[in-house]
Amino acid sequence: MSQKTATPTPRNPILRGFNPDPAICRVGEDYFIATSTFEWYPGVQIFHSRNLRDWNLVARPLDSARLLDMTGVPDSCGIWAPCLSYADGRFWLCYTIVRRFDGNFKDAHNYLTTCETIDGNWTDREYMNSSGFDPSLFHDDDGRKWHINMIWDHRPGRGFFGGIVMQEYSPSEKRLIGEPENIFRGTSTGLTEGPHIYKRNGYYYLLTAEGGTGYEHAVTLARSRQVNGPYEIDPQTHVMTAVDKPQATLQRTGHASLVDTPSGEWYLAHLCGRPLSPAVRRCPMGRETALQRVHWDDEGWLRLSEPDAAYVAATDHPRQDAHYEFDDPTLPGDFQWLRIPDGARLFSLTARPGWLRLIGRESPGSLFETALVARRQQHFSYVAETCLEFDPQSFQQMAGLTAWYNGHKFHYLHVTRDEDAGRMLTVMSCPGDQSLALVYPDGASVELPDDGSAVWLRCTVDRDKLQFAYSLDGEDWSDIGPVLDASILSDEAGKTEHGNFTGAFVGMACQDLSGRAQSADFDYFIYRETD
Repeated sequence: MSQKTATPTPRNPILRGFNPDPAICRVGEDYFIATSTFEWYPGVQIFHSRNLRDWNLVARPLDSARLLDMTGVPDSCGIWAPCLSYADGRFWLCYTIVRRFDGNFKDAHNYLTTCETIDGNWTDREYMNSSGFDPSLFHDDDGRKWHINMIWDHRPGRGFFGGIVMQEYSPSEKRLIGEPENIFRGTSTGLTEGPHIYKRNGYYYLLTAEGGTGYEHAVTLARSRQVNGPYEIDPQTHVMTAVDKPQATLQRTGHASLVDTPSGEWYLAHLCGRPLSPAVRRCPMGRETALQRVHWDDEGWLRLSEPDAAYVAATDHPRQDAHYEFDDPTLPGDFQWLRIPDGARLFSLTARPGWLRLIGRESPGSLFETALVARRQQHFSYVAETCLEFDPQSFQQMAGLTAWYNGHKFHYLHVTRDEDAGRMLTVMSCPGDQSLALVYPDGASVELPDDGSAVWLRCTVDRDKLQFAYSLDGEDWSDIGPVLDASILSDEAGKTEHGNFTGAFVGMACQDLSGRAQSADFDYFIYRETD
């Protein structure tokens, strides 16, 4: 990008569909954003752009057991808030693996890996600490490096969020050295997390997230002449928050990071959510990433350059229809699976060339081996379709099409077998019940030809409504079951927005609860937006 070329206005959200906690950095004229992936594997999504408007997924670096194994982690745990930076000719990636969610404890372990290229072979992870989550690395201009993270306080009456701690990192020793120091305890808003440090005009600026990741989320700024403080809070406290803008189409704005352009412009990347409406405050796409133009005022504080437009979702996004044929031996880049590093335990694209074979494993919602391959929902309304060949021998064997959030929020159209009816198609749901109790809607079962022949499956979502359909020839379609509540596939359903941190997916699944690993073959997958 030429220094004289104006930067195009971002179309927000710039990363649609479950891409929270953006950490943005620039290398020359190339921009990169890393986002959280939680229990989805491989870990961390990294996107690239040269104009801050058009972004492409270029890497998921945590793709092996030596870097990430989330077997057994609860829903919405796993990879929280990575930080991507560039210094000394290398990319530096800090990340947390959270292994516990409920109760007073968190069990959050922080690691560091590096690589000379964004899509290269990342180094074995280095252990940093386990004091909290949201780690980042600040590269000072004197060559020293500082590791910062929020500190988790499990003691009663402490509010859990204990401030921001800093400790020096030694590249030669590959570990933290010295003693940790609490450099910022936050503002009265509370829930201080997501720290990033930047240096400008002799000041160290500490950017944090506050207010929790729900509808009271905020971006807070403080500064100091010394890297370890004391930090003076911005007179306006928050650079950005939608807490007083209930009608805005971008809500839950917070958890931000900064980048400058070669021409000296500044931008703030932050997470946001798009609720179905001001009255239905549920965000099926989860927490997404947006980008705002900002500037420094005469007093050296950061301000939104277009405050009236900062909370408005764009309506001119290009269409993103996708047709996947499974002709390559690797999984298409839009798809992920859950938790385990050994994807070969769950699926194969070579066992039957041109088909995705899923290997029946554990139940929907298992924290260990779940044969579920899915892609993000990125639009309020869409159609997904696939063709399945599956010949179950038992009611314990299932395969089909699922609209999925997590183990207590999903709808599942699947082929199975009944002792009396034979091979059949039916629907099961878990509509936000934290006990994981299932619901089988009335009238949502159809007997199928008992010859193992193909069946076509379709899911149509229109904002808060979901309708499954099926076909026996791929041309004539029939609805199956009632219209279901698609809004349960959102952060806010179930545990509420402070207890769920991912987003809705749609994809293919297979279970064999007998342990015989019965497989199911999927010929293609279509995702088509209908907004």
